[in-house]
Amino acid sequence: MARIFNFSAGPAVLPLPVLEQARSEMLDFQGSGMSIMEMSHRGKTYDAVIKGAEAGLRRLMNISGEYSVLFLPGGASQQFAMIPLNLLRPGGSADYVNTGSWSGKAIKEAKIVGKVNVVWDGKDENYLRAPEAAELSFSPDASYVHICSNETIGGIRFREYPRTPAPLVADMSSDIMSRAIDVDGFGLIYAGAQKNLGPSGLAVVILRKEQAERVPDTVNLFFRYATHMKEPSLYNTPNTWAVYILKLIAEWTEREGGLPAMQKRNEEKAALLYRELDSDAFWKPCAAKKSRSIMNVTWRLGGEELETRFVKEAREAGMDGLKGHRSVGGIRASIYNAFPVEGVEALVEFMKEFKRKNG
Repeated sequence: MARIFNFSAGPAVLPLPVLEQARSEMLDFQGSGMSIMEMSHRGKTYDAVIKGAEAGLRRLMNISGEYSVLFLPGGASQQFAMIPLNLLRPGGSADYVNTGSWSGKAIKEAKIVGKVNVVWDGKDENYLRAPEAAELSFSPDASYVHICSNETIGGIRFREYPRTPAPLVADMSSDIMSRAIDVDGFGLIYAGAQKNLGPSGLAVVILRKEQAERVPDTVNLFFRYATHMKEPSLYNTPNTWAVYILKLIAEWTEREGGLPAMQKRNEEKAALLYRELDSDAFWKPCAAKKSRSIMNVTWRLGGEELETRFVKEAREAGMDGLKGHRSVGGIRASIYNAFPVEGVEALVEFMKEFKRKNG
């Protein structure tokens, strides 16, 4: 078996110990004679799995009993619609901060439901930074304020979260569990699992329970958070495999030292890569320094032909997934929790040699 260094933005690298455990339990989960994908989602065996996944997230993120933790289908994209359907009061409005493609998609979905105020838009600056606190002015009667914590395409993040008069809603798909945060500062957190939590096809929603009371009667039952809270993530058949992998990843994260250890490791990996990018004008980092992501590092070279060569030669050297998003081009290295520091070190050495040959 030849494992490569996988820099893909998502679905992304998973911890090798998790993959090995999943492989060992694939055909016979804990002596049941069945795969986790074959057993009833309402049986005692799987019940322990989904409860264990929730308990693991609660311990790692210090989620209090005031919040529900839900495992829902559709990834983060379905949440773009579910959030305004549940939280946007009839006749009311919501504030959105537009820091890039994913924020823009969330705004588009919310506008179908009701009035949206875009309180800051980074379009004129090509979405290469997050706003400063002084640049944000929120509506006094907004139902909620929405941000994308980390934009994978531009490689930018909020270093500090804004203080908002309305409940703060955050798309943390690409940086959830990458650092320690105060969950109590949010009304709702959501994330597609395929970056730091597991495989694709699953969304985690962490919401203050009182938020679920806002939903209008006109919203279909399946799209109400209250429905999934009443029958904890079992109103429909959940993605049992994805929840199982999430449970294993939570356990792995705890063994590795929890979120403080993940944050330290992630900051060190990112610093190693940014140090090389800042060392020479041959590299052209995209994101403004104050907004640089520690999950998705983006840069350009002196032309598309050179970028294509970089991606090709990196792949030949055992490093895949470095091509930038199709909407912006360039180079992107996604270095999520499970990505090893050895992979960043290998990339930096490759970059130095590539610069020597092409600079």
